[in-house]
Amino acid sequence: MSAPDSPPDDDRGPVGPVDFSTHVVSLASSAMVALGRLPAPGLDAVEIDREAARHLIDVLDMLATKTRGNLDEAEHKLLHSLIYDLRVAYVDVSNAAGAVAAGVAPGPRPGGA
Repeated sequence: MSAPDSPPDDDRGPVGPVDFSTHVVSLASSAMVALGRLPAPGLDAVEIDREAARHLIDVLDMLATKTRGNLDEAEHKLLHSLIYDLRVAYVDVSNAAGAVAAGVAPGPRPGGA
């Protein structure tokens, strides 16, 4: 049995095991919240923070660079897929913000999304 101030014996925190995939998904989720693509916990209104999103995307890109050759195939695919999806979402949000600033209503995205 572990002492009250020590981590549990099964190496899980209060929300489950910590691994690379969980960490990058958490960063990506935070970026999606910053882009207004996911609701922020506890908030009713969507707030877009492109600077925060750009920073989180850059952090994920830095992780991809620093871990090159050290990830298993699933981790590599997950990380690069998240980075790609976030970059597309960032461009979409930036284009929509530019259209709104120019007084043009953004049209539907090709592919129906």
